[in-house]
Amino acid sequence: MTYVLLFLAFLRVGVFSFGGGLAALPLIEREIVDTHHWLTKQEFLELLPLSQLTPGPIAINAATFTGFKIGGILGAFVATASFCFPSLVLTLLITFFLNHFRENPWVARFLGGLRPVLLALLLRAAFSVIRDGIQDPFALIVSIACGILLLSKKVEEISLLLVGGVLGLLWYWLR
Repeated sequence: MTYVLLFLAFLRVGVFSFGGGLAALPLIEREIVDTHHWLTKQEFLELLPLSQLTPGPIAINAATFTGFKIGGILGAFVATASFCFPSLVLTLLITFFLNHFRENPWVARFLGGLRPVLLALLLRAAFSVIRDGIQDPFALIVSIACGILLLSKKVEEISLLLVGGVLGLLWYWLR
């Protein structure tokens, strides 16, 4: 039964996660934290940097990690496959009918309506992580510094993740 619930939860996320991995995070959080209680809010917040550090899209990594925690190797496979399945089907359909969609004004309008919704999903994910992830002055200072560096485009994301991890080790070890 666990595998069926895992399959249905990540299939649901896969069907409704337009806009990429970051836009899927609020949907993943709702399924694994709020609905099924497979992870606590704290575990979900810890899952995010792990999913970002490992190769591949963040949402797929989050599905794989959650599936592994819930059902081992088979759970990881079920969660990842069910999350990816809707995208695979939709991509194949769009590729097959691409010439018909390319000039269709209805499709352009539909996609134009999706963009602001995707922005709202990204903002919700960001505010959720900010609200629950910044628990002390150290986290606030590192977050602001990293935000400035990212906006200035002088540092790559992976470098910031690694430096942040090392700083966290030092800061929390010395406290």
